[in-house]
Amino acid sequence: MYQIDFNKPCHVYFMGIGGISMSGLAEILMKEHFTVSGSDMKESDITKMLSQGGCSIKIGQVKENISDDIDVVVYTAAIREDNEEYKEVKRRGLPMLSRAQLLGQIMAFYKYSVAVAGTHGKTTTTAMMTSILMQAEKDPTVSIGGMLEQIGGNIRVGSSDYFVTEACEYTNSYHSFEPFISIILNIDNDHLDFFKNLDNIIESFRVFATKTKKNGTVIINGDMDCVDKVISGLDCRVIKFGKKDTNDLVMKEFTLDEVGRPVFTVEAEGKILGTFKLNVTGEHNAMNALAVIAASMELGIPVESIKEGLAVCKSAGRRFEYKGVTEKGAIVIDDYAHHPTEIAATLKVASEIKKKDLWVAFQPHTYSRTKAHLEHFAEALSVADHVLLADIYAAREKDDGTVSSRDIEKLLKEKGCDAIYLGDFLSIEEYFSKKSKENDLLITMGAGNIDSVGVSLVKK
Repeated sequence: MYQIDFNKPCHVYFMGIGGISMSGLAEILMKEHFTVSGSDMKESDITKMLSQGGCSIKIGQVKENISDDIDVVVYTAAIREDNEEYKEVKRRGLPMLSRAQLLGQIMAFYKYSVAVAGTHGKTTTTAMMTSILMQAEKDPTVSIGGMLEQIGGNIRVGSSDYFVTEACEYTNSYHSFEPFISIILNIDNDHLDFFKNLDNIIESFRVFATKTKKNGTVIINGDMDCVDKVISGLDCRVIKFGKKDTNDLVMKEFTLDEVGRPVFTVEAEGKILGTFKLNVTGEHNAMNALAVIAASMELGIPVESIKEGLAVCKSAGRRFEYKGVTEKGAIVIDDYAHHPTEIAATLKVASEIKKKDLWVAFQPHTYSRTKAHLEHFAEALSVADHVLLADIYAAREKDDGTVSSRDIEKLLKEKGCDAIYLGDFLSIEEYFSKKSKENDLLITMGAGNIDSVGVSLVKK
């Protein structure tokens, strides 16, 4: 496998450079004086930003983009073998690295690398870890899967030995990492198009845990039924967190303030560390914060700096993000939740802070996920007073005709929920504008482009 070397910058070409993760890695290499170029299928704010920074980007992926001076090519899972660039790279015999392999190699250059894994909550947890390290003046390098106001984007290049990144389980990409600290927030049924079943997902996380450096630490949710399977046979330090008293870090005296932000105390080995206040919402984020508190303590960060970092940390974009108020006075929030567990957590917070009716405009993400979790989607969404359903966002998949948003509509109606399939975004906007009233709360929800609905409603 080709090995990049920060001491010998070369020319790296990114196929799909406009992706949130790929663009972040490109930016790290650019700031480390590598020559970076790449391509994407369409222009975006991200490609424009990279171009302004000196990156040469081609829109459209054709074989002519592959030049003689390229040393190594980086690609994403979205690149197919029939892609013109991919075929040309293969024909030329150029070295290739997957996005995850490159991220793992970058991580190896940092002594204190923290990889945040879990089926849910990675981005917000990475944001909290970043905020604490910055509050403690550790000058970290950060790669995050969302736009974070505190660092002005999805990437930050520091000059210290500290590195923080999300570690995605899909296609086992995080098996390319060897972190100093591995965080496992939760393990749930997801990405079944790849994993097929929960046992395979658990095994994947177990393998990820074994990749942790021997002098490092695995920090894991000790409330999970599968925790013993994941940590079995590990030869590094293990710290468990959760609500159960058997954990090393235990959440106590949990409450929510008037806008859904957690306040809680933490007990470590029988001693109270103190009371912590978050600037993000929901009990699920208090659990995520426990993991970050444990990681920060392992890195020797004082408790006061941890408290301060958590108190000022805002969520990354599309995580219970306030968008504004409509002409009628309805409040609009956007959230990235696209799995039933995430939806349930988000709507729990929303139900506790709503003044009048709770509306959800939901765009399911991928056919395989929708089909695998139909009943669970309906159960989670039924908490809302009204559900407006958009067509499924295909992402990497093709519609085989076996599932649609109408299936969720049917199940919701059977539960007595006011649900309606509207399909396109304009119909959703028009329906909500007509039916909503002052102080109603609308959450646009999903991992696709449903957020544009909220943006449009607020502008009107």
